[in-house]
Amino acid sequence: MSSLLIWIVLIPFASAALLGFLHLLLPKQRSLHALYTVSGIAAPFISALMSLAVGWELFNSSDDMMIHAIAFNWITLGDLSVNVAFMADRLTAVMLFFITFIGTLIHIYAAGYMKEEEGYGKFFSFFNLFMGSMLLLVLSDNPIMMFVGWELVGLSSYLLIGFYHQESANMKAANKAFILNRVGDFGFIIGLALLFTALEGTGYTFEAIEANITTLDSSLVAVIAMLLFVGAMGKSAQIPLYVWLPDAMAGPTPVSALIHAATMVTAGVYMVARFAFLYNEVPQVGVYIATIGAVSALFAALIASYQSDIKKILAYSTMSQLGYMFIAVGLGAYSSGIFHVFTHAFFKALLFMGAGAVIIALHHEQNIFKMGGLKKKLPLVYVTMFIATLAISGIPPFAGFFSKDAILAAAFASEHYMIWGMGTLTAMLTAFYMFRLLFIVFFAEGKMDGKLNPLPRTMTWPLVVLALGSTTVGFLGLNEAYGGTNIFSSFIALPDLSHHLSHKSEYLLGMLNVLMAVMGMGLAYRLYAKSAEEPQVNNVWRRAVVNKFYIDEIYDTVIVRTLRHLSVFTDKIIDQKGVDGILHVAVSGYKSAGAAFAFLQNGKVRYYALYILSGLSVLSLLLLNALGGM
Repeated sequence: MSSLLIWIVLIPFASAALLGFLHLLLPKQRSLHALYTVSGIAAPFISALMSLAVGWELFNSSDDMMIHAIAFNWITLGDLSVNVAFMADRLTAVMLFFITFIGTLIHIYAAGYMKEEEGYGKFFSFFNLFMGSMLLLVLSDNPIMMFVGWELVGLSSYLLIGFYHQESANMKAANKAFILNRVGDFGFIIGLALLFTALEGTGYTFEAIEANITTLDSSLVAVIAMLLFVGAMGKSAQIPLYVWLPDAMAGPTPVSALIHAATMVTAGVYMVARFAFLYNEVPQVGVYIATIGAVSALFAALIASYQSDIKKILAYSTMSQLGYMFIAVGLGAYSSGIFHVFTHAFFKALLFMGAGAVIIALHHEQNIFKMGGLKKKLPLVYVTMFIATLAISGIPPFAGFFSKDAILAAAFASEHYMIWGMGTLTAMLTAFYMFRLLFIVFFAEGKMDGKLNPLPRTMTWPLVVLALGSTTVGFLGLNEAYGGTNIFSSFIALPDLSHHLSHKSEYLLGMLNVLMAVMGMGLAYRLYAKSAEEPQVNNVWRRAVVNKFYIDEIYDTVIVRTLRHLSVFTDKIIDQKGVDGILHVAVSGYKSAGAAFAFLQNGKVRYYALYILSGLSVLSLLLLNALGGM
């Protein structure tokens, strides 16, 4: 069984290498299209089957069982020994399942979405590199190998966001994502360095770190926890390192689905849950994380409520839902946070893939105010997106209700009422902006003329599978208040902090969440169900929200331009006049000295004879002087 862990990671990487090599060798060979498709889809599918086998083994074992596999020793330096090694526990099993299962569906969808695109083989090469990188991150048994996967995920996202590299705006978006993630990763690296320095000689696997974490000073643990979370801010797009996520929509829609549902943005939440033993030692840092999550959730929901690009609405929605996840893991409700990661993977993949189907059908139109009336024209897409919208809005019995309800209940039970209040308000805004999108695209008067593009089955039947999941997987987290046993929490067995509420309180909170969602739905229906004209930006508030509170402009002014001016100053003053000036002076000195010495080496024999006679005369005088002294 342990060898399966290696193959789960290796197969997507091998597929990526094969497809990349074939694309470089035969870049425009259309006859390889079928091979690209089969190999591209087979890799995540095989990894999914292996992941199911690993999950089944763990399901039939004790809570604390782990499966280990060591590929080879990578680094040995004094007391530092790092293996390329893998570890699977129940948290890993959950992550493996939805990464590979939903990743496979997105690959199938991508085969239809990208079939006419140039670089089809290159796309699937990058896509499988992305899958392999995320699987490496999740399966690593030590933080150094996790960081390798962490960085490869960032590289893969850069390649895929900039896939349409012919347009400079797309490459700017890719660079933005890459650079902002490096900012967060700088904090992550420092945190790991402090952790390893403090635990020198005790072992560097997650198990060894957990066994020795209580020996460290609590203030040092708090610093490490904060620095690790800086990395999560970048990877999972939380304030202030979130601005790359909306621009990442420059990549093909299957990329957006994979980033938002199954891979990159969930990495930060997974990291905090994996280090739960560390964060439980410093609950004050957890409260900070939850606060950042709550503010990010509300902030993103506000912006999403005013966006017109269908993919950017969903991008801000992801940031908002990630905020919920960080509320949970920050308050020690790790099972609830990972459960929302799990349910969110289904309905967010469905929303992006449904949006992609609309975009393809409408000849790549993304402005929702130029759509409308698609309910009868795209009935399957409508029904599946309607289910996903109900799920993300927290309407029972769809998946999002159970996971979001558990998070808000944990916030209320922990007496962090401000965080709970922001989360509850976000629930209403979520229902508002999602039903706003649904009503404008499918119900309002149509704005599109001409015939719709047909959608291949590879783009439609994955929507049905995800719709089924969005409807049912929430019941895995059905708790005692609703007559269940919370199978998910029992299986994943994370070290949750205690958050107790009476059944009556849970009912009331659940009813309040549903009421807030219904209010958001009602407001969206009133404003956008019949006709939808793009609103005029005619007041300060609307202008601010439409322009995303000018955060990008502030970053550009305060950071980008400052660094640009600093680089110009460094180049012209320090480099050209300072460093180059010193070198020029040194060179001039050497040239002057060389010219002086060149006089001695002028190629004229009589001068050389004079030098010899002069030298002999001096030596003779010195010799006579020495003899006279005797």
